[in-house]
Amino acid sequence: MKPNTQQLNDLTIQVRRDILRMVHAVSSGHPGGSLGCAEFLVALYQNIMDRKEGFDMHGTNEDLFFLSNGHISPVLYSVLARSGYFPVAELATFRKLNTRLQGHPTTHEGLPGIRMASGSLGQGMSVAIGAAQAKKLNGDTHTVFSLHGDGELQEGQIWEAAMYAAAKNVDNYIATIDLNGKQIDGPTDEVLNMGSLKAKFDAFGWDVLEIKEGNNVEAILNGMADAKSRLGKGKPVCVLLYTEMGNGVDFMMHTHAWHGKAPNDTQLEAALAQNPVTLGDY
Repeated sequence: MKPNTQQLNDLTIQVRRDILRMVHAVSSGHPGGSLGCAEFLVALYQNIMDRKEGFDMHGTNEDLFFLSNGHISPVLYSVLARSGYFPVAELATFRKLNTRLQGHPTTHEGLPGIRMASGSLGQGMSVAIGAAQAKKLNGDTHTVFSLHGDGELQEGQIWEAAMYAAAKNVDNYIATIDLNGKQIDGPTDEVLNMGSLKAKFDAFGWDVLEIKEGNNVEAILNGMADAKSRLGKGKPVCVLLYTEMGNGVDFMMHTHAWHGKAPNDTQLEAALAQNPVTLGDY
């Protein structure tokens, strides 16, 4: 049985605690975008995706997910652990030498749930499209999902991939864009204004929809159900997910400052107080 909305919200709070404690322990990492995508990844893994028991790199007969903006690895690691891919206690090894939980996801360490290395931005859509086409060739009717940062869309490879996906009718693929309007150097509109992403993906031949409340679990479930209903109709699907960087921690929200900065002891205590333990810390 899939968890209900309250259970998903409780898990999201625990994932926020994991993120904060992970980056604090090593004084490095990217809490801002991780916190902003907690609701989405919890909903994706716990409710939206069709997953099978165990993990293998082939990923046949199940939905697949690729994290393109790999710097938000804390949220992915937490959700994977809380979804049973590896022990929750392993989160304590984040960003430490000779461990499987590196700052950006890697494949050579054999961490369950990780199918691509995503330290360099812009590559995830290409990989996801390849996986989606492989599923079609193999007669596998499952879906491929990917997640991208809005600042990441300043990479040219994204638009080459977007053009290809539409031209080749990759209609078993949903790409979600984390639209928080912030990147490492400031607001995306100031660093490089990309105009209307909806108009751009429309022009590239995608089916585009928006989830305006990207930090609301119920809105995510409804929006992604809509996205899935559009599959198989000749077009790849793009979901524009409006989120708040640093969501759930008041002093991390409404600023790009926490894109890649870890909280100190006092800040961690304040942040955890806003997110009381729900399932148990590692």
